[in-house]
Amino acid sequence: MARDDKPYRIYRGGRTKGKVPSAGRRTSPARGSDDGGAPAAPPPYRGPNAVPTRKGRRRVGPWIVLGLVVLIALMVAWGVFGYLSVSHGVKKANARLDPDAKALLTKQSGLLVSHPTTILLLGTDNSDLASRAGDDHSDSIMLLRTDPEHHRLYFLSIPRDLEVPIPGGGTQKINAAYQLGGAALSIRTIKQFTGLEIDHVMEVNFGAFKDLIDAIGGITVNVPKPIRSNRFDCPYKTQAQCLRWPGWRFEKGTQHMNGQRALVYSRIRENMLDPAETDITRGARQQAVIDAVTGKLTSIGSLFRLPFRGSSYVKPLTTDLTAAQLVQLGWVKFRASGGSAVHCRLGGDLGGGGTGSPSEDNPATLAMFLGRSAPQPPTDPFGPGCVVGHTLQ
Repeated sequence: MARDDKPYRIYRGGRTKGKVPSAGRRTSPARGSDDGGAPAAPPPYRGPNAVPTRKGRRRVGPWIVLGLVVLIALMVAWGVFGYLSVSHGVKKANARLDPDAKALLTKQSGLLVSHPTTILLLGTDNSDLASRAGDDHSDSIMLLRTDPEHHRLYFLSIPRDLEVPIPGGGTQKINAAYQLGGAALSIRTIKQFTGLEIDHVMEVNFGAFKDLIDAIGGITVNVPKPIRSNRFDCPYKTQAQCLRWPGWRFEKGTQHMNGQRALVYSRIRENMLDPAETDITRGARQQAVIDAVTGKLTSIGSLFRLPFRGSSYVKPLTTDLTAAQLVQLGWVKFRASGGSAVHCRLGGDLGGGGTGSPSEDNPATLAMFLGRSAPQPPTDPFGPGCVVGHTLQ
């Protein structure tokens, strides 16, 4: 072997002679290789609940954001189409209102969602039935006051047989005001009688009211006691059938009603199973039906159907309320607690042979309706008063 061809290199202190190999990246031989190298070390243990590394994790964040954007866009589009559908029907309802009636209303102060408002509800009793075709009275007279600050609604029924002064018509039953001068004279009469300001008016045609209830899928009403009515609005075609018919029946308890049943329930004046019931108790039934209808209209299911049925929802109405105000009123109703609703009625000498004169305690009940005093229940079957959380019986 030549002198300079040694199989090893001698290192001395300081720098070595010759080329020093560079420190390249060491690579571990593959597992199971034949070069005798050690197998690759496994990744470090990260624990039983370790989150996968970014390399193995799917990027779902952008898809979630995209899904939320699409959902919001659909909700906005649904709301716009629903509002347009309601607005189309509301314009017709506004056109049906007598301009003289609108001129008598107090101008709304602020938004309905933040300011109290008082709405006069007039249920007209004209009907498709031949026996009632000539009727043009206000079958139901009710005031609704909203209290958005406390999420509370106030209802006040005015018995239609109360004898009150009607401007230009003398003293007679309060429901005659509608027959003499429509909504305009009704507003003047009720403002004069109660001393209350009325911000809005809503006439409900009972002949079409049942169609509205059917359109929203019916309503649920709690019937406090069994009822068998007299033979009004007989559903049969012949007189012989009507004479054999015992009348409308309603069992006690919570029950679902279609449009016809709900309309009949709100019209019953005489309960053959309880002679103590009068037109006063009918006002309680009307409040229950109105409350159930407004509650169903503001339900999630009805809101989903707005683009398709929004116009039909307001078909029975004649009102000055705009589409935006009706939406606000629906929101107020949605937020209001049914358990805190105040149900009131005015009273008078309405018993057998009564004169129909108003009760001297009516002003105290009006103060309860305005939230100025605590609700107190009636002390007699024809007296005024208020209760909280349920309709008057």
